[in-house]
Amino acid sequence: MTLTEPVIIGALSPSRAGDFMTCPLLYRFRVIDQLPEKPSQAAVRGTVVHAVLERLYDLPAPGRSVEAALELLEPQWERLLADDPQYARMFADEAEQAQWLGQAREMLRRYFTLEDPTRLEPAERELYVEAVLDGGLMLRGYVDRLDVAPTGEVRVVDYKTGSAPGPDFEAKALFQMKFYALVLWRLRGSVPRLLQLVYLGGQGEVLRYAPDEADLLATERKVMALWAAIERSLETGEWRARRSRLCDWCDHQALCPEFGGTPPPVPDRQPGDTVRSSRRAATDEL
Repeated sequence: MTLTEPVIIGALSPSRAGDFMTCPLLYRFRVIDQLPEKPSQAAVRGTVVHAVLERLYDLPAPGRSVEAALELLEPQWERLLADDPQYARMFADEAEQAQWLGQAREMLRRYFTLEDPTRLEPAERELYVEAVLDGGLMLRGYVDRLDVAPTGEVRVVDYKTGSAPGPDFEAKALFQMKFYALVLWRLRGSVPRLLQLVYLGGQGEVLRYAPDEADLLATERKVMALWAAIERSLETGEWRARRSRLCDWCDHQALCPEFGGTPPPVPDRQPGDTVRSSRRAATDEL
């Protein structure tokens, strides 16, 4: 290591930051204990739809049609199954799987009502980004799509296969996008012009936000405060459970004190974020 290289105190992705904000014990189970979780139909559907939209832009612009997107769906599902056959066990029978694929098709059709891919030429897709803040915390993650205008202005785009949040939850949804904008600002020296969330569930909706430096400095302070809280939990061994409506989808209720469970002893392991090597299917629904 040279004197100019920063000392990295830890790494954080927006999904793991979201875990800690939702429930510190969930963060511990996922990052420290690394407990296995069952794949969910919604999360895996999100992964497949993301894969289709990524590959849609491999086609020449005139060929980016609804029909072309639908033709990509089953091959991408088969590719995912080949990589991990356990996904087939999510379904009780073939009829349930067919219904699930039908819901994915509806999301792809809905995408074409929200954007016209024949008029877009993304600069990047599934872009891995990382940057080290002055405090030594590495921020990293995957950006679904990066659009760059001829004038150099950058738009950060993320696809969501859930429904658009209500006004009370928009700030939480935008945190992930501000996180990415902060990383890109630190990497490239300019603030992205626009953050855009494309919701493919429900009726379909596009949420746009134009950040400024003050937004991103506030986000930087927030993630550093989050990391400080994670470090305190590491030092004390206290990982508080926080009950919420998201508990209904948690795989770890049997180990959670909120549901009468007892967590296992904390393993002797520092937090490590595996976002570089494997992107969690679950993040696509957040």
